[in-house]
Amino acid sequence: MDDAEIERFRQQLSQMLKALSIGEDLGRDATRTVTLDQQAVGRLSRMDALQQQAMAKAQSARRAQSLTRIQAALARIDNGEFGYCLDCGDAISAKRLGLDPAVPKCISCARG
Repeated sequence: MDDAEIERFRQQLSQMLKALSIGEDLGRDATRTVTLDQQAVGRLSRMDALQQQAMAKAQSARRAQSLTRIQAALARIDNGEFGYCLDCGDAISAKRLGLDPAVPKCISCARG
């Protein structure tokens, strides 16, 4: 893999980081504590609000996991280890990295 390809992947990972940051900012309000004022809101509305809060928290957890994967990929670029499988050390195909540049394993190791 040449320097231009690595730089392209770095840019793609940086854009993914920006998108995650925007998503986290938008989702922050949805994870706040739900007010359970029985006089103002009916029981079904409260249940709906609690369900939406749970979904927002799960989404936030997925964003945090993606953030970790992206930061690890950027660290591998800085260390000169990007594009190589963490398990076997073989090169990860450019096609696979093109789909997800944060992927840490080759297809063989990912399948188990």
